[in-house]
Amino acid sequence: MQQPKERQGIDGEEQVVPMRVTSSIDHDEAYFESYARISVHEQLLKDKARTDAYLHAIIRHEEFIRDKVVLDVGCGTGILAILCAQAGAKRVYAVEATHDIAHATSKVVEDNNLSNIITVLQGRIEDVEIKEQVDVIISEWMGYMLLHKNMLESVITARDRWLKPGGLMLPSKATLYMAPVTNTKRYEESINYWNSVYGINMSAFKPLAKQSAFLGPCVETITFENVLARPQVVKCVNCDSVTIPELRSVTESFKFNSTVKAPLHGFAFWFDVEFGPSPMPLSIRYPTSSVDDHPPVDSQTRRDPTLLLSTAPNVLPTHWQQTLIYFFDPKDLKQDQLIEGRVTLSQNQASSRLLDVKIAYDTGGQSHVKYSFLR
Repeated sequence: MQQPKERQGIDGEEQVVPMRVTSSIDHDEAYFESYARISVHEQLLKDKARTDAYLHAIIRHEEFIRDKVVLDVGCGTGILAILCAQAGAKRVYAVEATHDIAHATSKVVEDNNLSNIITVLQGRIEDVEIKEQVDVIISEWMGYMLLHKNMLESVITARDRWLKPGGLMLPSKATLYMAPVTNTKRYEESINYWNSVYGINMSAFKPLAKQSAFLGPCVETITFENVLARPQVVKCVNCDSVTIPELRSVTESFKFNSTVKAPLHGFAFWFDVEFGPSPMPLSIRYPTSSVDDHPPVDSQTRRDPTLLLSTAPNVLPTHWQQTLIYFFDPKDLKQDQLIEGRVTLSQNQASSRLLDVKIAYDTGGQSHVKYSFLR
């Protein structure tokens, strides 16, 4: 196996540093072990935007769910399976890979007198057996930058094995966005802090500080005051038809025009998911530019908010927040300055659950490449 490499820059120079290679089996075990911690599930349940979105989607699709067979992929604590049972599902198969969580979820089902409706199956979705077709598949599969951890692959496997023709996928669609951002406060706190520490010049540590702060993606919350141009679509996923090979590498070109004069510190990524068709007028308005000629996001169209879960900077925060790819050094932008290039998200060679990010872009007559790695 070719050894993957991680590229990092010091004072503008790129170095190539070999990374430790572990097998995909190791990463799978680590992935499932991470979900054995009840604190992870507590965080998910307390994410009001996330949990309410699924609750509202189940309520809105109650007529379709009633008297039907439902499959919950990666059920965790069983909250979605239980909500589907309460919505009138005839049978619910709740699949959970982590042994201790699956065992406790079975007890929750029993304690809530739903054992006649919900069957908890402990195991990976690729390994379990379900002896009938299902009408609905529900799953909360989204990771950072939408595709991190690659749980969608398991949902696709379940869909192809068990979903009836015309069945319902919840969510039904997912869209990943990106936008250029400025964040002077973050850069000041992480990098320029070293200019004077208790009156001592420690700027020699700034190259190391840049690596520490900005080598990998940062999961944090920004506002639309940080966003320099209208967001653009990186990947749109139709959950009814997306294929596993589609997810291995995603490449999209972009073209932005900065709405203001500001330092460009990097790019932000976020996503939204939809739970079935129901278009309505949209109140979310993104920054616009008088010369922006690449506007794939329609700020005038609104989707039914009860069928939409968004992780955008201007909505109720979620545990996903936004994912920021920062540069080691900011680039000064003029108003309406063009930023164009190409972004590639690829499954890591060592494990499909990890994500390699490459952003190649031109601005101000100079070309740049930023590599990053989402563990």
